[in-house]
Amino acid sequence: MEKNNAPLLEMRNIKKGFFGNQVLTDINFTLEAGQVLGLVGENGAGKSTLMKILFGMDVIRETGGYEGDVLIEGEKVQFNTPFDALKAGIGMVHQEFSLIPGFTATENILLNREPKKKSVISEVFGQRLDTLDYKEMDNRAAKAIEKMGVDIDQKMVISSMPVGHKQFTEIARELSKENLKLLILDEPTAVLTEQEAQALLDSIRGMASRGIAVIFITHRLQEILSVCDKVVIMRDGYVVKDVAARETDVRDITHYMVGREVAAGGAAHDIRDHSDARTIMSIRKLWVDMPGEIVRNVDLDVKEGEILGIGGLAGQGKLGIPNGVMGLYEAGGTVEFDGKPIALNSPRKCLDSQLAFVSEDRRGVGLLLDESLEWNVAFPAMQVQNKFLKRLGFFTWRDEKAIHQVTNQYIEELQIKCTGSGQKARELSGGNQQKVCLAKAFALEPRFLFVSEPTRGIDVGAKALVLEALKKFNRESGVTVVMISSELEELRQVCDRIAIVSGGRIAGILPADHSSEEFGMLMVSQVK
Repeated sequence: MEKNNAPLLEMRNIKKGFFGNQVLTDINFTLEAGQVLGLVGENGAGKSTLMKILFGMDVIRETGGYEGDVLIEGEKVQFNTPFDALKAGIGMVHQEFSLIPGFTATENILLNREPKKKSVISEVFGQRLDTLDYKEMDNRAAKAIEKMGVDIDQKMVISSMPVGHKQFTEIARELSKENLKLLILDEPTAVLTEQEAQALLDSIRGMASRGIAVIFITHRLQEILSVCDKVVIMRDGYVVKDVAARETDVRDITHYMVGREVAAGGAAHDIRDHSDARTIMSIRKLWVDMPGEIVRNVDLDVKEGEILGIGGLAGQGKLGIPNGVMGLYEAGGTVEFDGKPIALNSPRKCLDSQLAFVSEDRRGVGLLLDESLEWNVAFPAMQVQNKFLKRLGFFTWRDEKAIHQVTNQYIEELQIKCTGSGQKARELSGGNQQKVCLAKAFALEPRFLFVSEPTRGIDVGAKALVLEALKKFNRESGVTVVMISSELEELRQVCDRIAIVSGGRIAGILPADHSSEEFGMLMVSQVK
């Protein structure tokens, strides 16, 4: 094959076994320079493993390598570490952030590639005493952010950033590399609001027009169709379809992904009217100091037994509300639950009052990544409620049988793909980790549940399952649920009422069967 006619990337007959499972079987596809390839499949289909092979991730080598060939511009390559891939012009933005929390966006964007300045001392004693050229660092970081087309504060420290801005920092870091030929984006829009996601899609088109190829992994199928040139669909470790994006549609992709029909979204058909129910939670004049979110003056009453949705545009306050009530960020105002005041800025008091929270940041605050699924599911209930414990006099020990039982119950109910309840949370795909976060909240058997972005990073088949599990939890256990989501259609499928937040206040609350346009008008309204 002539090098000039060769595709930028070719993957031939790739096979891989992982944690005792055959994860990839005979994967083949090609990618041209400047082409955008959408890689889709249910959680556990093998997408992330395939990208780890391409990026030379250590975990592949440490688990016995892989079979098959990777070719870049017609030449066979063997990446033993991510540094080899980076040298060949491949960049990757992972589901899990690899940023240094105490560094600014600029410092993270240029990490290990900082421009240096010579000084009199370094001229004498060698380049190790060069100083950082901060002005040039700012310029280069600003250029990368500009290339991305999304504005983030380059001087902000990562630990203070909202989760969406962390994602953009990762992308800007890759775009700042001069030799970038291929960028792998693994679920980049999962943590983004609709507005931010749209900005990223524009940015992907910009990359492609500059000749950079992009592999775009996402569960938001409409995004795949709007930005990709071709779609590669995986199921159970196989490529089941490789098709031009213009020759397929959401229904077709879904069919190949899951091998079954999945009902399309729409407003919920079983909305219930709770107007006569008592108010279980009353929020007054709530403000929250959460980076990237405006929560100024929220008044909200939640009715007992309902599923209340909270939606709104990026940064308008929807994520700040649960984080403030549950004490994860500094907050003021008053919150009453079941007629009694709840102390703000005290997560433990919320849990003691039988409130639970599934955070949008599942890796930051949601999971003990190096612990087993059993420990993840049972630990909060054990710590807060003394559940899953046995006692004899002064002695207390864990009820291993009960822990094993409850974990397996949720593995089955939520269809968590794992090798067993003893598997570490870190080894699960992103969507399955999200299901573990839900199981952990369910195991607390709370009276009231905040769930923030519950289907973030979850594929179309699992999404329906998770939303159904939330409805079932609400109906059968009588738990009041407040669900926060960036996807209005998802809220309309599940909720009884939906509150829209704009400018840090509630712009309005409507029954879920009102039209998308009515909710859209509330999103853009300016509440005085």
